[in-house]
Amino acid sequence: MTLHNKKIMNFVNGEMVEPLSGQYFETIEPATGQPYALVPDSNKDDLDRAVIAAQNAFPAWRDTPAEERAAMMNKLADLIDERQDNFIQAESKDNGKPVSLAGALDIPRGTANLRTFADAAIQFKGDVFEKDTSYTYTLRQPFGVVATISPWNLPFLLFTWKFSPALAAGNCVIAKPSEVTPMTAYMLSELINEAGFPPGVLNILHGKGANIGSAITNHPDIPTISFTGGTATGIEIYTNAAKQLKKVSLELGGKNPTIIFDDAEWDKALEGAKTAAFANQGQVCLCGSRLFIQDTIYDRFKADFIKKVETIKIGDPKDTNTQHGATVSKDHMEKVLSYIALAKEEGGTVLTGGNRRILEGRCKDGYFIEPTVIDGLPHTCRTNREEIFGPVVTLMPFSTEDEVIEMANSTDYGLAASVWTQDQNRADRVATRLENGMVWQNCWNLRDLEAPFGGFKKSGIGREGKWRAMQFFTQEKTIGRPR
Repeated sequence: MTLHNKKIMNFVNGEMVEPLSGQYFETIEPATGQPYALVPDSNKDDLDRAVIAAQNAFPAWRDTPAEERAAMMNKLADLIDERQDNFIQAESKDNGKPVSLAGALDIPRGTANLRTFADAAIQFKGDVFEKDTSYTYTLRQPFGVVATISPWNLPFLLFTWKFSPALAAGNCVIAKPSEVTPMTAYMLSELINEAGFPPGVLNILHGKGANIGSAITNHPDIPTISFTGGTATGIEIYTNAAKQLKKVSLELGGKNPTIIFDDAEWDKALEGAKTAAFANQGQVCLCGSRLFIQDTIYDRFKADFIKKVETIKIGDPKDTNTQHGATVSKDHMEKVLSYIALAKEEGGTVLTGGNRRILEGRCKDGYFIEPTVIDGLPHTCRTNREEIFGPVVTLMPFSTEDEVIEMANSTDYGLAASVWTQDQNRADRVATRLENGMVWQNCWNLRDLEAPFGGFKKSGIGREGKWRAMQFFTQEKTIGRPR
């Protein structure tokens, strides 16, 4: 498939369709700053059409045996695997991330999501409660039509992560990918019929959040919404959903601490801190953007960390040697650069990076930012409290467990943290006291797809993961009788 000047289509009721308004907008390749595809500007009319299709498909899909639903999901994963390189290239072009990252993470995890929830479809069951005088059991039943809204940072991975459990549980889905990175969702939609899904079971609508996203949030026939994205948008969705008592799952932002104690295994902690800070150009909700280093090793660790960061290869995402690609858009690049300027205003010192990187050749107009390390800031400043979501990490010293826990917990966010120490008792003490939904010990982003995923405070509401997502997308019915 040629990606240049491609016109993306919606997928509704088993057919590729244009938006009813006929309106499109351009999507930009971040590495070049040039438009390369047209995206449907869908609205409420398109949503109404998709909802009707999903409602019509639901009774038969609900009654389809779980094994058959699972077989279709596995078939879809197989079809994607057969075209893996096309998906890798498209994901890199659409998002600006290196092809090496898209190939190692995004596309393989997308198919792993489909297979994980195909397995869950077969295994997922209710509970049984047996007493001398009663026998009670629960059924987990699908809602009907549900919606998923996914972000631009891990487009394919999070798109499949959202809709897969909904399908596995027997719902019909309206799935909205990010308007900034629509291509791999569109490519997936081209395979849905071949995988055997009946028309209307999975519908994919493209468009801007203010139009189609808002329409999804407010639609009276969509009782359940799963959203991953920014906290401000999550609050808006939550507010609108509350008016209709919709069930909502929100996986939102983070301002995550990486904590290095003086007994940490040196090389592993350095590499872990670097990866946590700059993976996917820092555009991961789990990124460790605040690096706390025990004062007894602060200067040495800082020096070695800077040396390691300065070895990161920035370049064309199509180059297999590139480790650090473009930020996702011009607007986002300018936002990140504005935070670097703010850090300087607040008294911070840029130790390395801090600038837009201008490359030669085809990427001369791309949206590249150097990996940036800043120190000299208090933990209470805006730079250390607000989510930047880019290749920027701040360094801060601490002396005691109590001090670092107080600093780490001082933001409105509580998604994830990583703690580096060879003292397991200390690792457990700190993990218990951190106000984060997930804490990694001597690692970062070690994911078990069956484990609960989610945050505290303004980092979200609810949990994802194999069984938690299946629970979210089903209603629990209790049935009892005397014995």
